[in-house]
Order: sequence, then structure tokens, then C-alpha cells
Amino acid sequence: PLALGLYTVNAVYGDTITMPCPLEVPDGLMFGKWKYEMPNGSPVFIAFRSSTKKNVQYDDVPDYKDRLSLSENFTLSIKNARISDEKRFVCMLVTEDDVSEEPTIVKVFKQPSQPEILHQANFLETEKLQMLGECVARDSYPEGNVTWYKNGRILQPVEDVVVINLQKDVDESTGLFTTTSSLEYMPTKEDANAMFSCIVTYYGPSGQKTIQSEPVVFDVHYPTEKVTIQVLSQSSTIKEGDNITLKCSGNGNPPPQEFLFYIPGETEGIRSSDTYVMTDVRRNATGEYKCSLTDKSMMDSTTITVHYLDLQLTPSGEVKKQIGEALPVSCTISSSRNATVFWIKDNTRMQTSPSFSSLQYQDAGNYVCETTLQEVEGLRKRQTLKLIVEGKPQIKMTKKTNTNKMSKTIICHVEGFPKPAVQWTVTGSGSIINKAKETKYVNGRFSSKIVIAPEENVTLTCIAENELERTVTSLNVSAISIPEYDEPEDRNDDNSEKVNDQAKLIVGIVVGLLLVALVAGVVYWLYVKKSKTASKHVDKDLGNIEENKKLEENNHKSET
Repeated sequence: PLALGLYTVNAVYGDTITMPCPLEVPDGLMFGKWKYEMPNGSPVFIAFRSSTKKNVQYDDVPDYKDRLSLSENFTLSIKNARISDEKRFVCMLVTEDDVSEEPTIVKVFKQPSQPEILHQANFLETEKLQMLGECVARDSYPEGNVTWYKNGRILQPVEDVVVINLQKDVDESTGLFTTTSSLEYMPTKEDANAMFSCIVTYYGPSGQKTIQSEPVVFDVHYPTEKVTIQVLSQSSTIKEGDNITLKCSGNGNPPPQEFLFYIPGETEGIRSSDTYVMTDVRRNATGEYKCSLTDKSMMDSTTITVHYLDLQLTPSGEVKKQIGEALPVSCTISSSRNATVFWIKDNTRMQTSPSFSSLQYQDAGNYVCETTLQEVEGLRKRQTLKLIVEGKPQIKMTKKTNTNKMSKTIICHVEGFPKPAVQWTVTGSGSIINKAKETKYVNGRFSSKIVIAPEENVTLTCIAENELERTVTSLNVSAISIPEYDEPEDRNDDNSEKVNDQAKLIVGIVVGLLLVALVAGVVYWLYVKKSKTASKHVDKDLGNIEENKKLEENNHKSET
């Protein structure tokens, strides 16, 4: 390259400098020389080459000992370029008639090392101007220039906010420069996670270039401006028996490590770390919870509802009652929300709540009153009533002639609880019949059945006995050869009630007729007493009475 009319050679520090002689080799050349000029202009010869003898001589110059090489075309090479090689060198060609000279300017360049940010601040505080660090670029030539960047944008100096100082030092032995740029900075909260870097700009043989440092992120400290309280729970709702963890946090950096927690019913705050744990909470823990910084500044609150569910079944457990008695049953619920209540009897869900005005055997069983809060997971209560309906044995006996006319079926219908034991005997002989068959015991009822073919009239006795009483009932059964009125085996409850009602009606009618006859007899007796023919009538009536008695005796014998 030609600079200001002079030849210029750009060299890289440490490489070989190659300088061709800018002159054309003339005819009659005797020798050629290279020299360089001192700052005061005096020459220092460093190399000689004869064109006739073809020998090369290097002058004793310490800076260039063992570093020089002069070729046949008078190109001078200097190994291991140094900053001190940046001089004005002159090529001289000598003939018998003339001496020609042409200078060459040597420029040496050295790329700096990658800049580093040293002496970094441990952290930055908002609203405070402090030293962020120093950007150092070493061993450059010529000296470089340093620029600071934040998030890829240049940081321009701003009074009391961005203060940049640049310092350049040179190594006297090598002539290389070290550039140091310090940055004082006043950060804001928004500078958290900001990336700071620096770039050194330098010149090389091919022009201007840059090298960037590794980015650095600083921990920015700023005070807490807001406090937040949270309820840490695995479920969205809280019930009695759960554990509650309160967490208080501040948005400062570093975050506060201690807080004051305010619990319902407590006048003073409880000093704790950022969490406060309550175990096995009860319903009285419902209320407003607060937390603040230890200096009582900045406070936040939240409301906690501890859900509860109480169930009271009256009566509960095992209850024994007599058949026909009344039993009031109540299942009382107390809860934090509307609860769902349902009844279960013997593992089957009931459509209505149980009510017993007159207990029957079928009312016995295991009753469960259960309630839940559907929106609160795991909150369920239940209580059990085991109802036992007891009754003394009740017996009704029926008989019927079987269709083959060869036997009769006698049935003893038994009610009672606990289940009565049934025994059959033959009245008179006292013998026990062991061939009875029993039906299934359901709702306090069952039947015991025997089949007989009596050759003569017989009286059978059915004995039913449980823990409460022993009941005995007998039934006359005619011989199989004598026809008799057959009775149905059993009746349902409705028919039984109707028969009972009819029996009561018949008894009432009979009692009424007897009363009427009694009144009529009394009136008649008074009338006869006053009659003048009392004696005659009495004799006649006595005769009639005797005849009537004989007639009645004859009739009774024939019936028998």
C-alpha cells in the first residue's frame, strides 16, 4: 500500500515482516543496502548484499540480531515482528554512477485479548451509585477503545447514574497497551436480570474490528414494596383435622426472611419465618389471617373457612323395643354448609326418614344416618342404630283336609322375637310330635306344619316359647273319617284385621241381645208376680220346664 506517497507494509505482531525493495534493479548494480532512520533522522544500516560476489552481510544491531533475511531481489524480511519495528526503512541500490533510495513505512498491529469484566460488585442496590466493575482489554497495539453495553444497548454517561472512566497503560518492554474502563452505575428494580457487557474496538491490518466480553448478570437488591399471604393446601377446601400452612412473601430482593403472623383471637403478631403451620385445626380457626413485615409495615390478609360436620343420631347403638311401641328417631345435622343427609337400612338406601308410631317386626334392622358436604373432600359422618323389635310368642292354629282325603295338615302360625322354639304334643297322651316342618323366619313370623291321619278325634297342642314368654294353644282335630270344616292355612295382615273386626262386631251384637233378653225377663217376672192366677201358672210352667230339660238332654246326646 502507498501511504502519503510512501510504500507501507502492515504487519501483525509476532509474524514476519516482508519488505520488497521499491526500486527497480539498475544495470551495473554493485550492491544494495537496507537501513532504518532514527527519530533524529540519523541512519542505522542493518543489511548489505553484493551483486558481484553474491555475499550477504548483516550489521551488528542488537534489535535485529538473527531476525533479518535479505533475498537476491533485495527483499528484506524481519522475523517475529515487534512494536519497535514500526519505523521508516530505506532500500539503497548503488552503481558506479548513482545511488538510489526508496523508503518503506512499517506498521505493526496487535489484536487485544478478549475483554474481561473484573472486580465485579457482589450485588447492586437500587438508588445507590456504586462500582459495577472494570472492563480490561490487554496487549493491544495501537491502543483500543472500550464501550459499555446493557442488554445490547450502549450505556452513555449520565451524571450520578452512569459514570465511566477510561485508563490506558503501556508495557515499556513490549510497547503493548492495556485499556481499562470502570463503570459506576445506579441500578433500578428493572435492572434485575439485566446483562452487562463491554466491547473493545481496535485497528488491525485490514481495518477496525471489535471483540466483546462475556455478559454478566448482577443481583440487584431492592426493598419490599408489597406483602402477600397464601394458604398452602393440597385441597381447595379445609376441614376440621386438616393442617394449614400459611406462607407470607415480600416482593423485595432479597426477600424478607421473617414476618409477623396475626391469628384470629390473638392481639399480637407471632414472629415466624416465611411459613406458619397450624395442625389439626378446629372450626374456631375460621377467620381472617394477616401477615406483615417485622416492622409492621405493609400487610396482607386472607380469610380461611374451616368446614365442619356434626351428626347426632337419637337413639343410636343397639336399641330393643317391644312390638307395637312407638320409637321417635331423629338425625340432627350441624355443618358449615348445607349438608346432604340420607338413610340406609340393611345396606339399602331409604327414600324417606324412618318413623315408628307402632313398631312391627319388619321394622327391625341396621339403620345408618349418613351425611356429607359434597364440596368438601373427605368430610363425611355416619351413625348407626341397630333396632331389635321383640315380642312374646303369638300363636294361631289352622287345619285343612288334604285333597287326597287321607290326611290332614295342621299348621301353627307363630309370631315373636327372638324366634320362638315350637313343640307339638298330643293332649291327653302327652306324646311329642317331632316330624314338624318349619317355614323361613321372616319379619318375626314363621309356621310349623305337621301332617296326620287320625283314626279318632284328637287334640293337638302347639307350644311356642322364647326368652319373653311361653304360649300354648290347642286345636281339636276330628278323625279322618268324620267330615269337618276345613280352614285356610294362613291369612295376610289385611284379612286378619278384617276377621278381627268382624269378630268384634258379632260379639257386640250377642252382648246386646243378651241385655235385651234380660230386661224383658225382668219385666215379665214383675208382671206374673202381680197376676191373680200366679199359682196356677207357676205349676204349669214348672211342668213345661221339666219337659224342656228332657228335650235338651236328648238333643245333646244325639249331637254328641
